[in-house]
Amino acid sequence: MLVKTYGYAVQGISATKVTVEVSIGVGINFYLVGLPDNAVKESQHRIHTALKQFGFKVPGKQITVNMAPADIRKEGSAYDLSIAIGILAASEQIVAEKISDYVIMGELALDGELRPIKGALPIAIHARQDGFKGIILPTENAQEAAVVSGLEVLYANNLKQVIDFFEGKEQLPRAEIDLDAAFLNETQAIEFDFADVKGQENIKRALEIAAAGGHNAILIGPPGAGKTMLSKRLPSILPPLTIEEALETTKIHSVAGKTGKRGTGLVTQRPFRTPHHTISDIALVGGGNNPQPGEISLAHNGVLFLDELPEFKRTVLEVMRQPIEDRVVTISRAKFSVEYPASFMLIASMNPCPCGYYNHPEKDCVCAPGIVQKYLNKISGPLLDRIDLHIEVTPVPFSELNKQQSAELSKDIRARVVKARRLQGERYKHEKQIHCNAQMSSKDLKTYCQLSDAGNALLKNAMERLGLSARAYDRILKVARTVADLDNSENIETNHLAEAIQYRSLDREGWAG
Repeated sequence: MLVKTYGYAVQGISATKVTVEVSIGVGINFYLVGLPDNAVKESQHRIHTALKQFGFKVPGKQITVNMAPADIRKEGSAYDLSIAIGILAASEQIVAEKISDYVIMGELALDGELRPIKGALPIAIHARQDGFKGIILPTENAQEAAVVSGLEVLYANNLKQVIDFFEGKEQLPRAEIDLDAAFLNETQAIEFDFADVKGQENIKRALEIAAAGGHNAILIGPPGAGKTMLSKRLPSILPPLTIEEALETTKIHSVAGKTGKRGTGLVTQRPFRTPHHTISDIALVGGGNNPQPGEISLAHNGVLFLDELPEFKRTVLEVMRQPIEDRVVTISRAKFSVEYPASFMLIASMNPCPCGYYNHPEKDCVCAPGIVQKYLNKISGPLLDRIDLHIEVTPVPFSELNKQQSAELSKDIRARVVKARRLQGERYKHEKQIHCNAQMSSKDLKTYCQLSDAGNALLKNAMERLGLSARAYDRILKVARTVADLDNSENIETNHLAEAIQYRSLDREGWAG
């Protein structure tokens, strides 16, 4: 007898339907074909033991399992449940009437328990598109898949529950969530608040500008000045995720198996990823034998924070250059290629020198001559070129630390950021590739960043006197446009330009001695 069950192969952040064809005939062999990897091939042993726990068995006949399309590699243990139900139906141990209506996926433990799979959200999205009535998943994946409306998402704890469902003995529970209510409540939650930070008003202002325009930033200052503390609070002032952004972000985390046990199944907060400086280039941008999203894709629609930037390997930093520009990562292999979105804000921090006290107001730097410049040269010019704001962080004096009054709340700063983003959304509504000021090209600057004669004179004077490089010109205009948006000004005034100019510390000649 021939029976078909259905699963999905995840590729990138999309999924392809896999038809699991099970045929039982004369003989005693077990054949598993259709380009399965080792994890899929080993499913035979898991299935055999799991079925025995509930009084079923793999029949002692020739069993052929074909996973179509046969030219797509099938990876992982998520097909255990599809194959097990197919074998039971083909051997007429269970009724097969409703099997073709559902996508059935899950990993089997030896005792028959169901373990979670990766990529439940993209699988559910494509199952609905392909016209399936529903999907049967392990309990841990239910809330994630329930985000997809118009699809019956059923879940089970073990193989026996799934068998009883197809036999008509019991109904599987259905996962349902009030997405709008849950999403609205969770997007407003703030874990780290700027109100916790004493002093550093100029740094908060710079990060507000970065958030309002989507600009990359680097914080330079001595140890203990608050660089990491300030950076961790940046997501709290970014605009809340939209439903579309949350879905796209969740798909990436789902494929990577990083969704965890969220109440809504959705990523409702902007990601904040902090990889250690020992990270490899593949772990950062994604890839591997079985391609997986890297840290920059997991930071999609959020923040990638690189602490102690000069300590990262040069090759790791260089592979970021193209994704920062294109906002997408393409991983190519001989037979296929996958794309992962990578639209993130890069926030980096560093000490000004190896000892950390160059330009410190109270402590002396003990680094030898030329060491400061050598330390700074660990960061390449092309990467620095993609960072809009250079922010010098100074230690907080005791008088500020001892103040009792609380600082401005993140929600108040966020309100200004959201207002500035709305202005940008209106300005760029006819531009497909631009959503915020940081994404403007040199061509766009001529249209949206026109200066008055006084502004041109100020910028010319600043570039000559401070010895700013040519690459600083575009960055200053973009930041000035954001400052003007925060000021609700249609035109870029000289005071907006003056503020933007001060955020180009590392471009000044002689900054590092």
